[in-house]
Amino acid sequence: MTELTSENLDISVAIPTYNGATRLPKILNKLLSQTGVEQLSWEIIIVDNNSYDNTSEIIHNYQNISEENYNLRYFLETEQGAAFARLRAVREARGQLIAFLDDDNLPAPDWLSEAYKFALEHPQAGAWSGQIHGDFEINPPENFERIQAFLAIREHGSNPHLFDADNLRLPPGAALVVRKKAWNESVPKVLIFKGRVGKSMIGGEDLEPLLYLRKAGWQIWYNPTMHTYHQIPSWRLEKDYLINLARGCGLSIYELRIINTKNWQKPIVFVKTILGNLRRAFQHLIKYRGQLNTNLIALFEMEFYLASMMSPFYYLKFNFGKVLKNKLTL
Repeated sequence: MTELTSENLDISVAIPTYNGATRLPKILNKLLSQTGVEQLSWEIIIVDNNSYDNTSEIIHNYQNISEENYNLRYFLETEQGAAFARLRAVREARGQLIAFLDDDNLPAPDWLSEAYKFALEHPQAGAWSGQIHGDFEINPPENFERIQAFLAIREHGSNPHLFDADNLRLPPGAALVVRKKAWNESVPKVLIFKGRVGKSMIGGEDLEPLLYLRKAGWQIWYNPTMHTYHQIPSWRLEKDYLINLARGCGLSIYELRIINTKNWQKPIVFVKTILGNLRRAFQHLIKYRGQLNTNLIALFEMEFYLASMMSPFYYLKFNFGKVLKNKLTL
């Protein structure tokens, strides 16, 4: 395989983690058994986002006892949130490509080689992602496939294609590969969405960087030859978690839509977001009337439509609060 021209490494695998001591050995072992990477220069970066378990000890043990020919580097990022961890990974990465994996993602043996091959074949691709399969601790509820994308499970068939950024149909931040050049040229140093921190489930941190890449003219691709497996524990299928997830994702919709919107178009998007989701919620209510208390998937969808409808008002409230806070501190 022909190497990419770079004075640095070919690929940096970046793993943000929070209390991942029990999960990290699995993913590290998968990475250390990758095939087709003999001619690649690559590294693994662990970004510890304020873990209070023995994550650092696990990583230091791997660094000390492994006889493998690989670079494993550890960084502590004290700003809480997935967005801060990913920004730190980009700053520290020495590879021309940055392959993000969450600590609960298990890559297939050829994941890295397929990611690199795609970079060679698609020079205009700023980011690309593959198939993400669910590895469930318990069986998901009936019709779960309707909402599986919200849990970063993506199975879009065997043909590569461009993602539809205009309609926010984009891959998750996990199992995503980006060109460092594209990120540095396109993505701001400070992001709007910080990630789900504490009790807040507000989403948006996965899609925001991709919208900036798209705005700058980079392509975002689906590459079906890259496979990862997302470990889904039982608590992520519980009603309370799923409803909070639906609301958090919905409340981010309006602000995501206006990232690449001209100022004169924002009032139009404001109204369309409210009316469009009001229509969806009304149609959904008619279709599943009397079932929302017993049909978890239908309830999830309803909560997402309602939160999306409210997202313009959430945006106004949040930004008014920031302006008021700034004035009070002057």
